[in-house]
Amino acid sequence: MNEKYKDLFAPFTLPNGIELKNRIVMAPMTHWSSNVDGTVTDAEIKYYSRRSNGVSLVITACTHVTANGQGFHGQFAAYNDKFIPDLKRVADAIKEQGAKAVLQIYHGGKMSPPELVPNGEIVSASDIPAEQNGVPGKTPRPLTEGEIEEIINAYGEATRRAIEAGYDGVEVHGANGYLIQQFFSGHSNRREDRFGGTLEKRMAFPLAVVDKVKSVVEKYGDSSFIVGHRFSPEEPEEKGITMADTLELVDALADKELDYLHVSLGDFFSTAHRGVDDLTKTRIAYLLEKINNRVPLIGVGSIYSAEDARKAFETGIPLLALGRELLIDPDWVQKVAEGKEDEIATKLDKEKQEELVIPDQLWKMIINRPGWVPGV
Repeated sequence: MNEKYKDLFAPFTLPNGIELKNRIVMAPMTHWSSNVDGTVTDAEIKYYSRRSNGVSLVITACTHVTANGQGFHGQFAAYNDKFIPDLKRVADAIKEQGAKAVLQIYHGGKMSPPELVPNGEIVSASDIPAEQNGVPGKTPRPLTEGEIEEIINAYGEATRRAIEAGYDGVEVHGANGYLIQQFFSGHSNRREDRFGGTLEKRMAFPLAVVDKVKSVVEKYGDSSFIVGHRFSPEEPEEKGITMADTLELVDALADKELDYLHVSLGDFFSTAHRGVDDLTKTRIAYLLEKINNRVPLIGVGSIYSAEDARKAFETGIPLLALGRELLIDPDWVQKVAEGKEDEIATKLDKEKQEELVIPDQLWKMIINRPGWVPGV
């Protein structure tokens, strides 16, 4: 191993005492490759197995906690006990390769395609539709307080299923515009009850989900079970989340005794857009400063080469997640460990779908979205 990359391979102990063998995590990535009924395909299992050997921890694609929370076609489910055997297949495939397996749990809210939810009725914090390329989607129905409580409990039930299926942990998906973020956002949450209005009230739902998950772990799991939370730092809309809002949320989350926080970024070195004084300062720098070592932070975003990872690690971030790069080169970690970082592929070879073990539906999405994955 090249000496300048050795810090990426130092073990890391999470707050609950679980040791990760290195600092590299596989980021959660939607793969559109599950069966229509929410069960797991063999192609998914092979995909996870192929990418779980070098990294210390694998965070799965998101799984929905209620039937009306599905946000994508081809997604495996966690809303009923009948899915436990399939959830276990994914956990086993990851753990057999030596990585910790973390199930990402979420609700799509207004981001759910109407054709994927019962009666086509999509729900959210308020009746503000999602927009895609400037075109508004279907208007969601605002959830009642009783329904909100049911969804909070559903996150808890999904956590219980993860424990029964043998996962090492769960990640609460509060990022990328899904239901938890919809409640936190001043743009999409126009409620006037205990779940909306002030910034503090908009944090009520995200924090209640974390509390529920932790209480379920206490009841059904043990102290070794990992609980993480993912968030997106800013939104472009006028009343959307600002960096200042996120720093308040992160401050509250850091006091929840979680095992990690995970920021969702397209570019690790991106700077804050608004809400803070210094717009030349990176979001990562602001977050590390606010967290102040209370909880580990996972950073992510356009890290492809070993040198990219080294520069990111120099910021003081304790853990780094690779997403698209592990699609391009599943052997990234092993190559760096063996001093073969010059052999890392940083652009997708469009002739190697079979060798890279990428399921057909995911491959189609990659090929049909030029620029999403380098090389396409």
